[in-house]
Amino acid sequence: MDQKIVLEASGISKSFPGVKALSNVSFALRKGEIHALMGENGAGKSTLIKVLTGVHERDEGEIRLSGRVISPKSPQEAQALGISTVYQEVNLCPNLTVAENIFIGRHPRKRGLIDWETMNRESERLLDRLELDVDVRQPLSHYSVAVQQMVAIARAVDISNGILILDEPTSSLDASEVSSLFKVMRKLKQEGLGIVFVTHFLDQVYEVTDRITVLRNGEYVGTYETEQLTKTELVSHMIGREWNETDAKAGAAKEIPTGGEIFLTAGSLGKRGSLHPIDLHIRKGEVLGLAGLLGSGRTELAKLIFGIDKADEGTLTISGEQLADMYPQKAIQKGLGFTPEDRKVAGIVGELTIRENIVLALQARKGLFSYIPLRKQKEITQHYIDLLRIKTPSGEQKIDNLSGGNQQKVILARWLATQPKLLILDEPTRGIDVGSKAEIRKLILDLAATGISILIISAELEEIVQCASRIIVLRDRIKIGEVSGESMRENVIMEMIAKGAEVYGDSDGIGA
Repeated sequence: MDQKIVLEASGISKSFPGVKALSNVSFALRKGEIHALMGENGAGKSTLIKVLTGVHERDEGEIRLSGRVISPKSPQEAQALGISTVYQEVNLCPNLTVAENIFIGRHPRKRGLIDWETMNRESERLLDRLELDVDVRQPLSHYSVAVQQMVAIARAVDISNGILILDEPTSSLDASEVSSLFKVMRKLKQEGLGIVFVTHFLDQVYEVTDRITVLRNGEYVGTYETEQLTKTELVSHMIGREWNETDAKAGAAKEIPTGGEIFLTAGSLGKRGSLHPIDLHIRKGEVLGLAGLLGSGRTELAKLIFGIDKADEGTLTISGEQLADMYPQKAIQKGLGFTPEDRKVAGIVGELTIRENIVLALQARKGLFSYIPLRKQKEITQHYIDLLRIKTPSGEQKIDNLSGGNQQKVILARWLATQPKLLILDEPTRGIDVGSKAEIRKLILDLAATGISILIISAELEEIVQCASRIIVLRDRIKIGEVSGESMRENVIMEMIAKGAEVYGDSDGIGA
């Protein structure tokens, strides 16, 4: 491998009001390597990437590209220099076609007009490179988030000229799509591309990367050869203390309520074109997990229960009362809370403060004419900042300035402030660091111990098994079974998903 350094940052510092995001951080990317950038939320990973790509202007330090000092003032300047980035949240135009999204701002032209034939043909070639078979003439909105993520990567690969930065590119991909992406990354590496890979999936780091740089609290911890660093050592570097198995197995000794009062029942709840009819119940103080691959119907089920989507068949009963119609305001009034999968789009209100974000649901529950006094708002906010250990100078900080993990804690605080009876958590630890994951998993179990029912959705089977007392397994928007007790193991769930309903049927019988 050519060991030439293609991108180097030295002594980078960056501050925001009340926050020192980076302090004397260094980073070096070699030609033809896949380099993981790791650290807890708030460690400075995203800030460093945004400094390298011109989103933020550094306060101190130097950036060199192939030995030449650069100072990109915008992502466009960074792209012109050959540094291309795909962020965790897909920033494309859903109303435009797939091909238009790939070539937006740089359409091929013939006689002054857009050359649609060339653009479509080149788009197909780029997507073939990522082993993605879609109609590039269709609007991007026709496709899943996973496909949209792959389109963003295809665009970035085409723009890149030596350096590609992938910020959580696998967060919306299933196992086969991750495998395809890794094939592409390895191919690009062999072609000499330097790839910066940001992820919170430790197994992925060890599967595909050559080196790892760790940041903690905005400071540089070290750079290590992947094959020479154990997972335990990596986690210890990230969190700044020795890591032990009990941290990762917060749910191992959880109490399983078997005869408790049933809080919510769904009877043949479904929506044509979205979810086949499903039966389920949740007991008071129970953590019920929903497991399945991307597109299996987990989020669709959660949205039907909370009333975001309208069920067109089946019944929903809460505390013995059968509800004729469900919508979010009624769900809140009935004691339900919902943290969405995409916190950026459907969770936080970025321009508002932490305080304003926390009191949103409580104010909605009380109604517009029962205004919560500012003093009370501040008391509530400080209580949950302390309880959830949200890292912020104050509750008046804009939530956009927080790390992903801390934003997730604010969303949890929003619903805890309403004193909910059931919390629906859709991917509550997606895109956050291992330390914050352990904190949130422990919080889930602590909340259940107080009598709050929890419905948790997670793509990580390990997380579902650790937190839940019972798991419903879905595939292709059909409930294929349930597991509990000794049968609640990752290999059992994976076998159910792989073999599907033709083996297990729509059953409640596995370990129940």
